[in-house]
Amino acid sequence: MSTTSDDPPGPPDGPVWTGEHLLGLEDLSAGEITAILDQAAEFKRLSLENNKKLDLLDGVVVANLFFEPSTRTRTSFSLAAKRLSADTIDFTSSGSSLSKGETFIDTARNIEAMGATLVVVRHRSPGAPHQLARRINAAVLNAGDGTHEHPTQALLDLFTIREKRGSLEGLTVTLVGDILHSRVARSNIWGLKKLGARVIVCGPSTLIPPRIEELGVEVAHRLDDVLGETDCVNLLRIQFERQRGAFFPSIREYTHFYGMNSERLKAARPDVMILAPGPINRGIELTQEVADGPHSVILDQVTNGLAVRMACLYLLHRSRAAGGSG
Repeated sequence: MSTTSDDPPGPPDGPVWTGEHLLGLEDLSAGEITAILDQAAEFKRLSLENNKKLDLLDGVVVANLFFEPSTRTRTSFSLAAKRLSADTIDFTSSGSSLSKGETFIDTARNIEAMGATLVVVRHRSPGAPHQLARRINAAVLNAGDGTHEHPTQALLDLFTIREKRGSLEGLTVTLVGDILHSRVARSNIWGLKKLGARVIVCGPSTLIPPRIEELGVEVAHRLDDVLGETDCVNLLRIQFERQRGAFFPSIREYTHFYGMNSERLKAARPDVMILAPGPINRGIELTQEVADGPHSVILDQVTNGLAVRMACLYLLHRSRAAGGSG
């Protein structure tokens, strides 16, 4: 059952986002990011109140094009579209015409020809969504491109922190682990800095990109050195599938220096928040008692991801319908 309203949901005042695509957070202003978070908060409020579908994307076709394996992000986008009453096309590269030599651009153009006006794309190559945005008329939403960006994951991280703390201004957020291969880290850095947070990246020197300080972040190589000054710890997954070399001696050594466990929690601030983009590697980035403990907001991140992706789809559609550009 759907619910309708004469006025679109969302705060009537404040900043607006009028983007033509959502390819990353690097090019968004603090006001535009805030507009997305505010819209997500409104969708979450409506969901908690009545848990009914909204008809805001009734008749709109959303294509989820995943050229790389995904469970959480793909499912979240599909459900978000359905909660807005959109029709969905869920594409995965396994068993598709790509195996017959078709390019991903041709695949997208064929699906666009079926009526898709919003295209969610995940691809292993950095910049693939940007290339797609230049070749099709539909609005493109980046669901992760190689090691470049993962904007909606960062947005749901920002949303979760803001929901718990009220604001990101002045908070210290430490991103721990495989910064070198992490698109989540890059999007988080852009978003956190623009909303006024202090950002520390922490990990082995081999997993910290050179000159990353130029993005306005601080670098630490020992988690224990910065735990006491950290409000939020975001434990990034070790990107085994992206690594092509030995970036640290062993998993055991990595866990010893960077894994979040009960002893480290005791040394952290009493109200420290533990975040982690899924899937988590229990026993590596964090122990079971941390993942399931009172400081963890990991499941809140999953819940908030639905509201954030609803907001992105809705705002993109509304902007396109109004002739916006960005």
